[in-house]
Amino acid sequence: MKTNVVAILIAFILSTIPSLAQIRNPAVSGAFYPSDPEELKSMLSTFFQKAGAPTLREKPRILICPHAGYIYSGQVAAYSFKEIKNHSYETIILVGPSHVAYFDFASVYNGDYYQTPLGKMPVNKGLAEEITKGAKFIKLSDKGHTFSVLQRGEHCIEVELPFIQYIKGNISIVPIILGTMKYEVIQELGKRLGEILKKEDVLIVVSSDLSHYHKYEECNRIDKRLIKQLKRMNPKSFYYGLISKDYEACGGAPITSALIAAKKAGINGIKILKHANSGDVPGAPRSQVVGYLAAAMYKTKNEGRMDSKGKNNDLTQGELTKEEQLYLIELAENTIRNVVNGNPKPSPENVPERLKEPRGAFVTIEKNGQLRGCIGYVLPVYPLYQTVIEAATSAALKDPRFPPVSPEELPEITVEISVLTLPRKIKSIDEIEVGKHGLIIKKGFYQGLLLPQVAVEYGWDRETFLEHTCLKAGLYRNAWKDPDTEISIFSAQVFNRETLKEN
Repeated sequence: MKTNVVAILIAFILSTIPSLAQIRNPAVSGAFYPSDPEELKSMLSTFFQKAGAPTLREKPRILICPHAGYIYSGQVAAYSFKEIKNHSYETIILVGPSHVAYFDFASVYNGDYYQTPLGKMPVNKGLAEEITKGAKFIKLSDKGHTFSVLQRGEHCIEVELPFIQYIKGNISIVPIILGTMKYEVIQELGKRLGEILKKEDVLIVVSSDLSHYHKYEECNRIDKRLIKQLKRMNPKSFYYGLISKDYEACGGAPITSALIAAKKAGINGIKILKHANSGDVPGAPRSQVVGYLAAAMYKTKNEGRMDSKGKNNDLTQGELTKEEQLYLIELAENTIRNVVNGNPKPSPENVPERLKEPRGAFVTIEKNGQLRGCIGYVLPVYPLYQTVIEAATSAALKDPRFPPVSPEELPEITVEISVLTLPRKIKSIDEIEVGKHGLIIKKGFYQGLLLPQVAVEYGWDRETFLEHTCLKAGLYRNAWKDPDTEISIFSAQVFNRETLKEN
């Protein structure tokens, strides 16, 4: 009897000791989504049934999902999360913006669990520490994560978790809140996440809504501009559009970080899964709406092919070294600076031997992330260094789509070079690999060319790429299907100062 009393007393005392685990309790259950587990599961089930089966063949590595109340954005979010149903991950990293407080770093949750009505999700503390180790702007912290009774709690990560739990159970997570729009913070986080994506089997979930509180039609117009830029997968261009207010996204900083991560990890495909806004919900007002987006990023397979003799027919053989790339970038920049200021083209000395070989190349000029000129030579007419001089001159002064570059614009422009391989006629469009091959379409006197990176920037599939090359040639969209149309492919080594920093 005495033993039983002692056991009861010990159990009572232990029950009164607070758990040593640091748990982030729900802040918006019962408001943004149901607090009753069964009601929540029933709502999620309905969302996923309406979203249908997964559509991607590739494994998603990055998702973009909205984070409003479920009655408004839950259906759109399901279009993203359904794509991970048939894939496994070791950990899911969630990145969202701070709606509650400003802080000038990325806050990686330093606690043990995030809890929802569907259970506790453990934090992968080892991975959290790896992301923050030695970083200047990424810290282990509860900033942006925890809240008090009298304080509004951040919702952007919390609302994504029940979707994950419904499909994957209580998988380990790393929650990250970005408290700033400073590019140096965004860039450091993006590069760290890119390193993790390259070596770990993780999924990144980016939490963001789009434009806020515009009329229905205006919201759609603004969001379409964002989607167009997003599909180009260019981090700096996307970020510039946010800063210049060409479009809106409360999670613009996390999206930019994800684009940087994708670039570093070689994730080169993106698919827009669903776009809608709160005005699409039956009975909801359309005078002030919020935009929602579901999208997935993934890595496309671009392996080289073998010919009948077993040799690699990759078309990317003979790539330039980093030193040779830098030489050409500086040559193009000097050429543009000279000709824009009315001075002679450079006459370089000590040209590396490899750059004296005849090669085709294009020089692309951008201003604040937007195209400002692009001219080049498909065939190896000149030695490569001379090709770059001529193409840079024409891109700056003679592109018929733009006025000549002015001296005042020089500080704002950047240069990209695409060194081409010899074009090869193909018999089947199955030989075209998006992201690897550029296209030349010729019919009669009409001819059009698009570089490999164009299809990636715009998120085109193979047929869309063919159609736009036809349009570039001045042909009708489906002219590539005509038996007398010639289709050639080539590949390109594409580089700029940004890529040289990453190598």
